Amino acid sequence: MNPFTLLIIYFTIFSGPMVTMLSSSFFLMWIGLEMNLLAIIPLMMNKSNPRSMEASTKYFITQATASMIFLMSVILNFKQMGLWTFQPQTSNLTMTLIFISLSIKLGLSPFHAWLPEVTQGIPFNTGLLLLTWQKVAPMTILFQIYQSIDTYILISSAIISVMVGAWGGLNQTQTRKIMAYSSIAHMGWMISILPYNPLLTIINLIIYILLTLAIFSILHPYSFSSIKTMSLLWNKAPVLLPMMALILLSTGGLPPMTGFMPKWLIITELLKNNNTIMATTMAIAALINLFFYTRLIYSTSLTIFPTNNNSKMFIQQPSNKKYFTLPSTIILGTLTLPLSSLAL
Repeated sequence: MNPFTLLIIYFTIFSGPMVTMLSSSFFLMWIGLEMNLLAIIPLMMNKSNPRSMEASTKYFITQATASMIFLMSVILNFKQMGLWTFQPQTSNLTMTLIFISLSIKLGLSPFHAWLPEVTQGIPFNTGLLLLTWQKVAPMTILFQIYQSIDTYILISSAIISVMVGAWGGLNQTQTRKIMAYSSIAHMGWMISILPYNPLLTIINLIIYILLTLAIFSILHPYSFSSIKTMSLLWNKAPVLLPMMALILLSTGGLPPMTGFMPKWLIITELLKNNNTIMATTMAIAALINLFFYTRLIYSTSLTIFPTNNNSKMFIQQPSNKKYFTLPSTIILGTLTLPLSSLAL
């Protein structure tokens, strides 16, 4: 693709969420969401093949539907209140429609079915954008209006998302689908604490983005698209083995990694608000997530899957690949648990 075209596309992708975050008018927020949607489509279709075309079409249809619901809710509110901002007097129907549209954009359950399929069909770098930066704008809107949304709706969506993210990832062999179900589970954790302590939602989002960036920094250079191909990491880049293990354990929430901090703080806050059953359910689901992360570690460092050719005979060549973001994201993603006292 033309470098100038790429520059315009990435600038639009960056500026779309910024417009949404800095706007007080929900009409301008909708414009920011549309900028984000339309700019990422060419990146999805950059490698022209049937799978990427199918993923781009699915993404466009689902996100356009969500944008239509969002705009309809904004117009209903303007008709009722005469304002482009939501007020405490805004009807529950309007706020529920807004939450449904943002749930579709975030991939929250039960509107999650598009996310694993789209993530699997697009390149790694675009998948990284889809699972990280594309979540910022809808989460920003939710952060502003959560007080007007029914708490039971938020909690129900959170529990279902955490369970779907855990169970859905168990049977997957494709790394991008595993990361998509991981995203669904993490979004559920963020939404669960939103009515009680929104600051923890922001902390969880930042840590999730750091961990996902670190994982994709390892998967992308070698195109590790499945568990089977990851079994060759020991031969291609042995130094990445312990790094991959640390990042995956941190993403699963195993102490004393950084990924344990948001889960610990969220469960503590839920218990303070007498949500014992919800906290227990989410903790059990986190163990299921940790299982398939551990399975990735096992296949990466402890076993060699049976293949047609003998992988032991591969000649290890010096790697010339550059990892600019990997050192900083691994340090931030594994060693910052002591900073959790600042968030209490």
